[in-house]
Amino acid sequence: MAGILIIAHAPFATALRECIAHIYGGLPARIGAIDVMPDCDPTQVIDFAQSELDRLREENGALVLTDMFGATPANIASRLASLPSVRVLAGVNLPMLVRAVCYRATPLDTLVAKALDGAAKGVQAIGPATPPAATGADDGCLPATATGTAPCASTAGITGCASAPNPNPAGS
Repeated sequence: MAGILIIAHAPFATALRECIAHIYGGLPARIGAIDVMPDCDPTQVIDFAQSELDRLREENGALVLTDMFGATPANIASRLASLPSVRVLAGVNLPMLVRAVCYRATPLDTLVAKALDGAAKGVQAIGPATPPAATGADDGCLPATATGTAPCASTAGITGCASAPNPNPAGS
């Protein structure tokens, strides 16, 4: 059975592992999570990730799942891809992780294919039959304001997209 290591922006890795524990009524064996903090030293995280892989890896290897290709967690995970019997996938979502847990007794390449399939099939449009027309431009995380720029916020010198309004303020 393959070990699974999730490396993602904090607190996403731990949250995904907790979701699996919720779904399965307890955490299945050999599933690890590394939350990458904004001020982390990537070299230290790589070393820790390698030790986690040594702990988690089983007879058919290990699968490393990371959140966003090109970001620090994915760059850390990519350093593990050259290890024997280790595969790395970026773009982790809960359907990918559930599928990976379900198929971790299969050969590693089959596990990778099943996880990728689960990720793709898990992304579905829900709502109106006709999706809204694309604007043709991707200017940021939120629609343009009247001035034509995406609303942004600055916190401690870091500029980024502002939080989107909660579409469900009741919290359910």
